[in-house]
This record gives sequence, structure tokens and C-alpha cells, in this order.
Amino acid sequence: MAEFTWEARARTGELRKGVMEADDEDAVNTRLRQQQLNPVRVRKKRAALSFSIGSGVGTKDLVTFTRLFATMIDAGLPLVQCLEILGNQQTNRAFAAVLRDIKASVEGGSTFSDALRRHPKVFDELFTNLVQAGEVGGILDTIMNRLSIYLEKRQKLIRQVRGALVYPSVVIVIAMVVMTVLLTFVIPAFENMFKDFGGGKEALPKLTQIIVAVSHGFVSYLPFIIVAVLIAAVAFVYTYRTPGGKRYFHSTLLKLPILGLVLRKIAVARFTRTLGTLLQSGVPILDALEICARTAGNVIIEEGVMHVRKSISEGKNMAEPLMEARVFPDMVVQMIAVGEQTGALDQMLNKIADFYEEETDIAVAALTSALEPILMVGVGGMVGIVLIAMYLPIFSLAGNIKAD
Repeated sequence: MAEFTWEARARTGELRKGVMEADDEDAVNTRLRQQQLNPVRVRKKRAALSFSIGSGVGTKDLVTFTRLFATMIDAGLPLVQCLEILGNQQTNRAFAAVLRDIKASVEGGSTFSDALRRHPKVFDELFTNLVQAGEVGGILDTIMNRLSIYLEKRQKLIRQVRGALVYPSVVIVIAMVVMTVLLTFVIPAFENMFKDFGGGKEALPKLTQIIVAVSHGFVSYLPFIIVAVLIAAVAFVYTYRTPGGKRYFHSTLLKLPILGLVLRKIAVARFTRTLGTLLQSGVPILDALEICARTAGNVIIEEGVMHVRKSISEGKNMAEPLMEARVFPDMVVQMIAVGEQTGALDQMLNKIADFYEEETDIAVAALTSALEPILMVGVGGMVGIVLIAMYLPIFSLAGNIKAD
């Protein structure tokens, strides 16, 4: 979709201007006429060069905004006034600029959902579609409250995953730095000391000889190792950007012994929470499934959800294609089938999400508890072997001196 600047006249003759995101000029004209505006000029907006990274708006800012906005709308304040108040009191400058732009777009005749779509880095497709459903159904305050709850639960899942990965990542990086220093500086210093004491290479213990040889190889091939690591990183990024490479990587993650099970639980919780929130807010099931697929975060899950969507569009129920896709546990599929039969699918999906969010808490805690001792033993073992190898010749030399 592209952005278009437009000018149109209202029935009162007032000239209005604004910016709208659409597929083409005809779509802009159609939308303006639906808003009872007569298009005067529509032009495609030129893309400006941008070097910004991310949106600068955190989930906490978004949750606070949605909660306050829902409270203000429920109190009867006009939409534009709500945006003005929230924009003025916003401490995040980037978010304040976004809110001012949204306010200007709404004043120019755009709907609130269309104004939000101008900032896809801040308001994703799920957010804008729920807002649109709230506008159509006249329950915007309720929708915003649901959105804030959904965002809080989603952020909790993200924090759990990051928390489980931060500790092992830090330990592995520190271990690599320590081993690099040992192999590059410490071991050669010990080797020179052994030579000064008259200990030839053949006189050193076998373990020490192996560690010294590893140090020599590491120092000699260090430039090649750095180049190889860089090439491997570039190759991985390039492969990951291809559909086949990304699919293979995501499939491998789900098949990992312990981590794969945790990732599946997270995927189930995310899918059921998102779909339940969308259906509860009045979004059509086909649109809801498409949004769930795009926000799944895993190609295998996305393909499975799109398969379900295609089957439903052909007149089938949800449970049968979900079973065929084999991306979710059988218990989840059976509960969804019960929800369809009883006509309470949205409630059942939210119950499943609650259950799997608790399961994710337990699984992440267990994963972290299991990784800590394994990493400590691994890192301690590597450093310990190097230290033992370096001190063995010292003990031998001390024994020889004492004997003399």
C-alpha cells in the first residue's frame, strides 16, 4: 500500500486536506466519497529517505495509551480531544509526534483506523483491524480495553522468552571472550616461562602439549577464523531471508528437544489469545485467521493457519484442518472443536490461552533452571582444563627443584 495526499470538499463547501494509505487513487476516491467528501485532488506521496531504526515507541507506551484512550472515550470525550490530550502529555517525543499526525489526519476527514494505518511500525495490523471493528460496532472503548490487556499479555510472553535467552547468551559470550584471552595471551606467556626454565616441548605433560598446540593453531589461524565467522554470519542472514531458508530454520527450532516444546507452547498461547481477541471484538473469522498467520512469528505456524483459513473458506470447520496441519497439540484442537460446537469459540480460545500462558511460565522456568548448571559446568570445565594444563609443568618443575 502507498500513501496519497488528497484534497476534498465537504457538503458545506469546506476544503479539507489529508493523507491516506491505499492501494491506488481509485481506492482513495472511493473512501473519500464514503465519508461524504467530494475529491478535488489525489496524488501519490513521494517516499522520503529515512534512516531511523524501529519506531521509538515501546509496548509500555502503547499499553498506557490504549488504557487512557479507552477511559477518555468511555467518559464521553470527543476523539480529537482525546488525541490532543494524550499527545500533549506524552513524554516519548516519537510517540507524541505520531499522535499529533493521527490527530491531524482525523481532523482532515480520515477515520481513526485509517489514521493509525499511517504508522504501521507503531500500530500493527491486529491493532488497526480491532480499532476498525470497534468503530463499526460503536464499542471503541471496549476494544481499546481488550487491546491493552492483549498487549500486556503478549509483552509478558516476550519478556519470558528474552529472560530465558539472556542468561545463556551472556554466559556463552563471556566464555568465548575468556577462552580467546587464554588462548591468545595467557597460554603463550606460560609457554615462554616454561622455555626460560629449560622445559622443552617434549618435557611438558601431554595435556599441556595439547593445549599449547591448540593455542598455536588458534593464534595462527585467528584472521581466518574471524573471516570464516563473518562469512558464516552473512550466509546465515542471506539464507534466512529466502523463503526456503527461513522455513527450514523455523522448522528446526520447533523440532529441538527442549526449546522446541517451549516454542510450541508460546505459539499456541499467542495464536489462541490473538484469535480469541479478534473474534470477541467482531472481526470476521477469515480476516482474523489471516491476521493471526501474519503475526505468528513462525513460517510453519503461519502455513498451518493459512491452511485452516483456506479450508474454512471452502465451508469446513476449524478443528479438522487444524488437525491436518499438525502444528498444535491434539488437546488444543479438541477444545477448539468443542468451542465451535457450543458456539463459544472466542471464550474457549481465551481459556486455552490462559492455560498455555501458565504452561509457558513453568516451561521457561524449567528451561532456565536446567541451562544454568549445564552452562556453569561447561564453562568451568573448559577454563579448569586450561588452568590445570598450565600448572602441571609448574608442579613438575617445583618437584625437580626440590629433588635437586
